[in-house]
Amino acid sequence: MNTTMAKIKEMIDVDTIIGKPIETAGGVTIIPVSKVSFGFASGGSDFQSKKVDKTNFGGGAGAGVTLNPIGFLVISGDKVKLLQMQPADTTVDHIVNTVPDVIDQISALVNKKKEKEAK
Repeated sequence: MNTTMAKIKEMIDVDTIIGKPIETAGGVTIIPVSKVSFGFASGGSDFQSKKVDKTNFGGGAGAGVTLNPIGFLVISGDKVKLLQMQPADTTVDHIVNTVPDVIDQISALVNKKKEKEAK
């Protein structure tokens, strides 16, 4: 069990979930983002019989890892956008995707108000 968990840990690290940044010639940084899921199961048995037999034993183990790319973080200047590979399906996905735009709009309104007050 320890060996299997150690091997899974070797496969999954931070660079698997949040990839290494890619710099473009135009000054844009692209960071791949993935979702990693893994599971582990094991079992065993020792068959009882009237006769003691050291060969009676059953066992098994299994593990699975799934890696799904979900999108890219695109950083251009002071703006950050998430480009999803699949469309947002749930209300929560839509809310998370619109939060950066709402913050940008609020910041623009506050800056305009400050400029008017300064004049």
